[in-house]
Amino acid sequence: MPHLEAGYNLARWLLRRPEDADDAMQEAMLRAFRYADGCREATARQWFLRIVRNAAYDLMGSRGDSRLFADIDAAEMIDTLADPGDSAEVLLMRADDRRLADAMLAALPEPYREVVILCELEELSYREIAEVCGIPIGTVMSRLKRGRDLMQSWGRRHGGRT
Repeated sequence: MPHLEAGYNLARWLLRRPEDADDAMQEAMLRAFRYADGCREATARQWFLRIVRNAAYDLMGSRGDSRLFADIDAAEMIDTLADPGDSAEVLLMRADDRRLADAMLAALPEPYREVVILCELEELSYREIAEVCGIPIGTVMSRLKRGRDLMQSWGRRHGGRT
């Protein structure tokens, strides 16, 4: 499957632990093979990412895991990246240290993090993100805006650096 890397990337960001991402990917691949006849080639990437997303949320639910709020330590690491007026994409591109970029994304609450990841890292369109997440396009746009605003506000709170 050509979309395994994108799927793993999404699972890792949603679950935050590589071993959990592995479990979600294994379940997602089983589901994808089981329901492969329901996939159209034109939407295979979104179809698979939606399966990965659902598997990740199922795993969180089965473990009683709620990760809707960010870790404080991750938010504290954000203060070394860039100017507060930069977009989320620019902030990610300027991160010299991958650990800092990871921390910046990890600090976002889950609903915002997932759309920022799908837009900025996986380069999906708003329509594709809406399909993956099962939400209206307007919700995608508002979550993406809010996620970017949160990243920028951290820059302002940390003395002009993100």
